[in-house]
This record gives sequence, C-alpha cells and structure tokens, in this order.
Amino acid sequence: MDENIQEQELSAQQLSELLQIRRDKLDALREAGKDPFVITKYDVTAYSADVKTSFVDPPEGEESVMTVSMAGRIMSKRGMGKASFADLQDKQGRIQLYVRKDMVGDDAYADFKKWDIGDIIGVTGVVFRTHMGEISVRATSVVLLAKSLLPLPEKFHGLKDPELRYRQRYVDLIVNPEVKDTFVKRSMIIKEIRALLDEEGFLEVETPVLNTIAGGASARPFITHHNALDIDMYMRIALELYLKRLIIGGFDRVYEIGRVFRNEGMDPRHNPEFTELELYQAYTNLDGMMDITEKMFRRCAENVIGKTVVEFDGHEIDLGKPFERITMTEAVKKYSGVDFDEIPDLETARKVAKEHGVEFEERHKKGDILAAFFDEFVEDKLIQPTFITEYPIEVSPLTKKDPEKPWMTQRFELFVAGREHANAYSELNDPIDQRERFMAQAALREQGDDEAERLDEDFLTAMEYGMPPTGGLGVGIDRMVQLLTGNYSIRDVLLFPTMKPLDK
Repeated sequence: MDENIQEQELSAQQLSELLQIRRDKLDALREAGKDPFVITKYDVTAYSADVKTSFVDPPEGEESVMTVSMAGRIMSKRGMGKASFADLQDKQGRIQLYVRKDMVGDDAYADFKKWDIGDIIGVTGVVFRTHMGEISVRATSVVLLAKSLLPLPEKFHGLKDPELRYRQRYVDLIVNPEVKDTFVKRSMIIKEIRALLDEEGFLEVETPVLNTIAGGASARPFITHHNALDIDMYMRIALELYLKRLIIGGFDRVYEIGRVFRNEGMDPRHNPEFTELELYQAYTNLDGMMDITEKMFRRCAENVIGKTVVEFDGHEIDLGKPFERITMTEAVKKYSGVDFDEIPDLETARKVAKEHGVEFEERHKKGDILAAFFDEFVEDKLIQPTFITEYPIEVSPLTKKDPEKPWMTQRFELFVAGREHANAYSELNDPIDQRERFMAQAALREQGDDEAERLDEDFLTAMEYGMPPTGGLGVGIDRMVQLLTGNYSIRDVLLFPTMKPLDK
C-alpha cells in the first residue's frame, strides 16, 4: 500500500478515536451531573491583554492582590503532577494559567486534568509573575463552560489550506490570531470612515437592497422573485440612484455603507457580494470629492494602522503625501506612447488599437478604445496613490460633461497598487442629458451588452424636479481594508467569502 494512503488512513482512524474519546468524556460529565452545556452565564471581569498591561508587581515580600475572573479556550496544557500550566485564549489574546490541586480542590483539579485542548473554561484567580517573568493567573477556581467535541486542526497539520480556512473561518479565527487582527482592523476602518463623515456633516442613511430596476452601475445583477407582487426584483448593484434621490429631496450630504451584489466572476479582487461606501454632497464638485477621498485614506491609515506608509503586494505605499492627479489621456500617452488628443476619429482609433494589440468591439467608440488602452497599458503601473481624471463620456453615463471638453466627463478614479479603490463624479444633474445617456445605454443593451445601464423613469422624474450641483464618491471598503492590512485577496478580508458548495 502507498505510504501516503497509509498515513491518510491512519490519521482518519486516529481522528475517529479522538472524536469518540471526547464524546465519551461528555457522557461521563453528564452522568456525573456536570453537563457543561447547561451553564448559561459566567461573569468575566478581565481580558488577557488588559491584565498584562495593567498588572503591577507588588512590593518585595508581598503577594499580589489583583484578582480576576476570565473565560476562554484552552490552547495548551502542561501537567506536573499536583500542578499544571495551561494557555487560555480570549478575545484579546492568550494568558498563562497556573492550576494547583491544593488551591482549586481535589475534585476540580481531577476534572481539569481531563479537559481537552479547545474546551472553553472559566477561571478565577490572582494575577502574578512567574520566576520566568511571565504574567499569569494562579487559579482559585476553574469551571468547564463548553466541551469541544472536535480537536483543533493545529493538533494535526495546522489550518494552512486557504480553501479550508475560508470554509471554516470559525476555526481559522481560533488558530490564526493574525486573521482576527485583520477583522478587528476592518471594523476600526469603517468606524473611522463614519467618524470622518459625521464630522463633515453627512447623514448616514439606508436604501433598498431589493430593486425593481438594477441601476447605478454597469454590472450583471442577481435576480429574485417577489411572490406577493409576482414580479422579478434585483439585488442592488450600487447605492447611487436612491442616494441621489435624497439629494434632490433636500438632504445636502448623505452616505451609506452597505452590501452590493454583482453576478460576475470571482478572483482576488472580486466577490459576488461586497461592501461599498457611497456618499453624495450637494454644491461641490470633483475637487471636493478628491479632498475627502484623500483625507479618508490618510485618516484610516494613521488612526488604525498607526502610520501612513503601508506595505502591499511587495510595494511601500505612501498615503501621507499628496495624491498624484493625471488625466486618462495623459496617463495613456505616458505609458503607451499614444496621444488620443491627436487621434481625430473612430477609424484612426481602431487602427491604432489594432497596431497595439488592444481589443475592442464593433460597437465601441473612440472613448471606449481610450479606456481599453488605459486598462491595457496604465492601470497596473499606478502603484502610488493616483487620481485618474477626465474619463470619456462613453464609459461614464451618470457623469457631468467637462464644459471645455464635452467628449470627456468630470470623473476620477483613485488607483493604488495597480487597483481601483474609489470612483467619483461631478454628478450629471441635467435630466434631458441624463435621459439621452440612458437611451444610449439601452441601445447598447439591445446590441448585447447586458451590463449597460437600465432606464429608470422614476429617477428621471426625480431629476426633473431639480438636482443641485453635486459631487459623488464610491469607495470599495473591502479593497481599502486589503490595502491597509496587506491582504492580497479579497477573501482574506471577508469573514465568510462566497464559496462553491463541496457537493457541487
């Protein structure tokens, strides 16, 4: 028999035996009237990191009087006859326990020695420093709060397989502390964003997740059906159009942080559901959106990461310096050598695209080809924070035209480490122009572009009541967290990323 097969069968047999042993221990506890699952409460007064930072050594010759009550998971045990050491893991980290038979009692100590790695316990005791200098808790009582019936994976081969880590995030969080740190930082980043926007006078709102029209972005929606109304509905692909309705209604500054859904591919940058921030501010323009974007990224880096230079994908990204600003045409000329200001018409643009190996479709216009050049030659070169401005009108159906260059729009995208991190407009507020843009998008849908914008008559009606000059901004929260925590894959910043079922 192959050695690898033998090892696998042996491991499976060992695991089966361990599972049975743990269940037998639970049965014994229940028979003895010590079922841990009937316990409903345990008073916790302290956590590991706080204990370590607040402990003060008593004067020489005196005993510590710092008493704590803690709870968490046993991560290791080391027995020495009438005394044992264990590592307890709680929400802040780990702390060493010292459990002595003469301090907790014969029965409690006998029970403690039978408990397993992974069991959840409560402990009360006195904080002290060992002869080795480690701050620990000398237990005066211990109680089993929940029995772990499955051994932690690190007991065997560790939890290193990314696929298994994403599927069993609960185990990943237990055995890989750095993973938990990422999600703590994620929460802190969102908190900082909210604090900034609240300080700037923005109102946080909630808008519908289920829409009758999937608008506000170019993307394929998820479709569901509402039984009572007997209509198909769409999971939202963006937050934009409802937030603009609120601007029209008189809320000058609004924002929403919420999930959006796009029925598209999955890769290190994309998940079918993701978190987006969109904000809209009346009476400002693209420059105002650049200012708040730069302030947001810098503030989150400073207050959450503790520095403005972060490492991502082998690059040192400096968020402390003013972000570079360059037009799309200038960027394409810089990195491809092609100056679209010198290209007079669509025919010439197609010819140049073929010469440079840039793919396009028959329906594409000159602006589409410029954007294709940008994707091919520029995007992955933009490592330091860079605002790309002046997007062609063909790829910006909701954006105000540049009055000096009507074939361009007042739009920017922020690129960092070769990735788009934010998208902003001086919002189109001309309802007649907006209808024409929607109709052009409808024509594209008829030609087979199922990601083109859909006509939204109610939104057009709202615009006809009058929409003030407005700046709008969208930020991908997941990508921002990736950048600030150094995680290359979006799955590493989503607690439960979308996964294909194992039986499919």
